[in-house]
Amino acid sequence: MQFFPAALQNLADQFARLPGIGGKTAQRLAFHVLELPLEDAEEFAQAILDAKKQVHTCPECQNLTDRALCPICDDDMRDKSVICVVAEPKDVIAMERSREFRGVYHVLHGVISPLNHVTQDDIRVRELLLRVGRGEVREVIMATNPDTEGEATAMYISRLLRPMEVKVTRLAYGVPVGSQLEYADEVTLSRALEGRQEI
Repeated sequence: MQFFPAALQNLADQFARLPGIGGKTAQRLAFHVLELPLEDAEEFAQAILDAKKQVHTCPECQNLTDRALCPICDDDMRDKSVICVVAEPKDVIAMERSREFRGVYHVLHGVISPLNHVTQDDIRVRELLLRVGRGEVREVIMATNPDTEGEATAMYISRLLRPMEVKVTRLAYGVPVGSQLEYADEVTLSRALEGRQEI
């Protein structure tokens, strides 16, 4: 028995295809869209179409942009000799919020994950090697997540970069600010000790 009109059910099904959206949330979103004035619903639909048509990857760093080059690659004040490698475009936003990094980025669009059938050929490693191969890069900072896939990806890329005579570093990991030592796990404490600095 069908509880909703077919068009409403189809809309809910489309929302449910989005990552992190379950059935009930998808239904709530579908009902919300249905309650929007027609003009707002058309604006919403047009925003999706515009994003799909206009947003593409930057040919230099693989970040998302709607211009020939992304604003970071196009900024002459950025240090192009230091590349921070991240897994996803959202990681660039996280790094930029710190306002500490003045180099450029390289977005892999994923990490090596055999369980999810993602290999080194599925992420943007080749583009990184081409950039470094030009000889203008002095340091590559691996800023993938400190989980199994992120570590494996960082190690794989560092092995590829080693013959290119470029310094490869890894983000330091440790005890988060505001936390307590008693709640930190052994790996976190071990990394904190390894990455300790003089004060």
